[in-house]
Amino acid sequence: MTVTDEARQALDRQQTVEITTTGRRTGHPRRIETWRYRADGRYWLTGSPGSRDWYANLLAEPAFTLHLAGHDLPVRARPVTDPAERERILGEIVPGQSWAREGLTAWLAGSPLVEILL
Repeated sequence: MTVTDEARQALDRQQTVEITTTGRRTGHPRRIETWRYRADGRYWLTGSPGSRDWYANLLAEPAFTLHLAGHDLPVRARPVTDPAERERILGEIVPGQSWAREGLTAWLAGSPLVEILL
């Protein structure tokens, strides 16, 4: 599937998004609201340090649906585990967030990070 210009514009505008993952144990769809980030010219999902069910679900099944205003996009997650890449991407995302009180070191150690592959 190709992403239309309209869908890409919606993705650029919309930081709060919903995603539907496949439950790793149940196989049932799981829909949550989260934030989309832009760094290094690409789109990412991350969260404050800690375990996240959505991340565990994406590790088990990387295909998911990204819900935007007027668009439901089938996409894939690419988990980022390489320390240098995590530092580069989170180093671009975290300092711009006033609520990221834990600081970059904590995010590097304990935050999920996936690239959204369109």
